Amino acid sequence: MQDTLERFIFEQAPVRGEIVQLGSAYQEVLNRHGYPPVLQKLIGELMTAATLLSATLKFDGTLVMQLHGHAAVRLIVVEVTSQNTIRAMARWEGDIPDVSLGELLGEGRFVITLDPTEGEAYQGIVGFEPGQSVAQIIEHYMQSSEQLQTRLWLACTDGKAAGLLVQKLPAGHGDPDAWDRVQKLSETVTAEELLDLPPRDLLYRLFHQEEVRVFDPSTPTFACTCSRERVGGMLQMVGKAEIDSVMAEKGQVEVTCEFCGQGYQFDQVDVAQLFGGHGTDHAGTQLH
Repeated sequence: MQDTLERFIFEQAPVRGEIVQLGSAYQEVLNRHGYPPVLQKLIGELMTAATLLSATLKFDGTLVMQLHGHAAVRLIVVEVTSQNTIRAMARWEGDIPDVSLGELLGEGRFVITLDPTEGEAYQGIVGFEPGQSVAQIIEHYMQSSEQLQTRLWLACTDGKAAGLLVQKLPAGHGDPDAWDRVQKLSETVTAEELLDLPPRDLLYRLFHQEEVRVFDPSTPTFACTCSRERVGGMLQMVGKAEIDSVMAEKGQVEVTCEFCGQGYQFDQVDVAQLFGGHGTDHAGTQLH
């Protein structure tokens, strides 16, 4: 499957949408950790949803989606940048049974953060009900927090993830019944169609009786934003006393990025530079 994001709008109705298909970008995430199958599916659905929502935004920065839990699954994080790069990771404990999302997370919450390159970040937090899917949680968030009627259909299997989003625009125009009609047409989509049909073939299958304008497609790609400088900044936030304690015990500090697996190593000289105000420019060990 080719990684593709296709944006479209209905010419005679206040509705826009996107279709995304993730192959190699999703596989890059799975290759970095031995995620259980149930967790692989959740990661794929959240990656797909984050990519779709990011495409509706006009801003320079990063959209971050998080599912926090207190049961077998503790955390799933997906980050999508305005440059159409994506990364994801998850934390869990023990065996992951094939049960509902609510049972996997326990008393969990959904967090979405918009982190612009310039300016302050915006964060929204909602709980979710037992039995809700990833798509339903995000639909509820968009309606309750953003007052945007949004529908999502997500599919994930065998290293492929895909999704469809339709959204009613706040400034209505054209056919007042179009939103209901678009929802009903979208509800006929199958997981197999989302995963296997080329996006424009799928658009024709669903909406051939509507007037739809399609924009040039883009290509989501896996990329990690970790760096030695960022890790150094994290260590500074931990504090000198804590880092000195690690140094005394182990002789060095090793940090591994949970998103991409890149390792960073800081020795005594590096730590002295870090807390002496010299940054990490002269520190130079990365673990592969």
